[in-house]
Amino acid sequence: MPPGISTSDFYYILPELVLTGGALLVLIADVLLPRGSKALAWVTLLAIGATIASLVPFGSTHVEVAHGLLAVDQFALFFKIVFLGAAALTVLMSVRYLEIEGASPGEYYFLILCATLGMMIMAGGIDLLTIFIGLETMAVSFYILAGFIKPNQRSNEAAVKYFLLGAFSLGILLYGMSIMYGLSGTTNLRTMATAFVGQERDPRLVLAVILVVAGLGFKIAAVPFHMWAPDVYEGAPTPVTAFLSVGSKAASFAMLLRIFLEGLPSMSADWRLMFEVLAIVTMTIGNLAALTQTNIKRMLAYSSIAHAGYILIGVVAGTPRGVAAMLIYLLIYAFMQLGAFTIIIIMRRQDVVGDELKDFSGLHIRHPFAAFAMLLFMLSLGGIPPTAGFMGKFWLFGAAIDAGYVRLAVIGVLNSAISLYYYIRLVVFMYLKPQGAGSPVTTSPSLGIALAVAVIGTIFLGVYPRLLFDLAEMSARTLGVAAVTAAIR
Repeated sequence: MPPGISTSDFYYILPELVLTGGALLVLIADVLLPRGSKALAWVTLLAIGATIASLVPFGSTHVEVAHGLLAVDQFALFFKIVFLGAAALTVLMSVRYLEIEGASPGEYYFLILCATLGMMIMAGGIDLLTIFIGLETMAVSFYILAGFIKPNQRSNEAAVKYFLLGAFSLGILLYGMSIMYGLSGTTNLRTMATAFVGQERDPRLVLAVILVVAGLGFKIAAVPFHMWAPDVYEGAPTPVTAFLSVGSKAASFAMLLRIFLEGLPSMSADWRLMFEVLAIVTMTIGNLAALTQTNIKRMLAYSSIAHAGYILIGVVAGTPRGVAAMLIYLLIYAFMQLGAFTIIIIMRRQDVVGDELKDFSGLHIRHPFAAFAMLLFMLSLGGIPPTAGFMGKFWLFGAAIDAGYVRLAVIGVLNSAISLYYYIRLVVFMYLKPQGAGSPVTTSPSLGIALAVAVIGTIFLGVYPRLLFDLAEMSARTLGVAAVTAAIR
């Protein structure tokens, strides 16, 4: 065993080890099972289920592992549950989609698990090196997944754009991180926080913060770093788009919170101002751009950009309630977004792509439950009670008001009102337009399970959100929020 590595380190990274083993098992099963076997999906789900089970012993753990490279705490646990849940729903959404597209499922499911592994490392990373390793594990997996449907020109284009802009943004992020390392002499975020006390006015540190904000702005698709999102969301395979919009966004926000709350609390006045501007611009431009979209995947891409602006409100608040509100919203957003993309996959048939507004015409006649579910998801994304989306926005805007950012909360409410136009427009097509052409809309068992889970989550968390609120508050308390709150005062 290498010097400085203890047996306990392997115990604390048990979930990551289990997931890695599950990913390798999928590759072995791909060789042994008949080509295109649907059993691969269940092997993948088994690996995800085993990983979730391995999280149970760490429900109240709060330790640093491998000399400060990783943190095993409730904050990381919360995000790991979100990632694994989103991955499981993505696998269920993918079974019929891969069959229709004629794509090989083995490598696909392997890459889904690799992306999830990277996300889990990002959520627990309290060292810049660990965060970078997790980020690249996730990003490379998504670069390949975006272009997975090789005969599809839009998929190939999406992969190239995502790779080129992703590499460019990574360079900016790494440059900022390297300056932080040069000024502090460490890559550990918690040690770095102490080293930066008294250096708040150093122009080099200010430049580092700006560069890191820009690099992370690309990962969360914040304006003006959002250029890749609409094209990648439209061109990538629909289940990949769904997972990218939920998992990658949640992992990037986990990384953002770790870096700024754990590593840069003394600079909170500067980065809170930058994130406030980003939040306002992102939610406004995202909603305005979505108004004119006729492709549902592009519309949801701009909607996702706007939701990144809403979530940034929690970062600006910088309080324990603000962080808890972000965690709440990210989990609720996962149900809403994955549910909406599940409907788009249901609309995909051999003769219809199913991602244009006109494809949803008269859906309430062809598939009443799918139309009802999409109505529920659109209302929830718009923040209409009693859906989960309303509770998420209520908690976010309340956190902003508590922290003294009344103007930001008002702008958020106004943007929510604007977003209702393009959400309701889809509802109009489903319920008021004549029935569309194409083969009948049908649902497979796996898609039915994914849709049912998304619907139940969206309704349950809107009617009874208390359990989620308590879990998010406990998770937020394990993060370095107290240091930021003290710096504010």
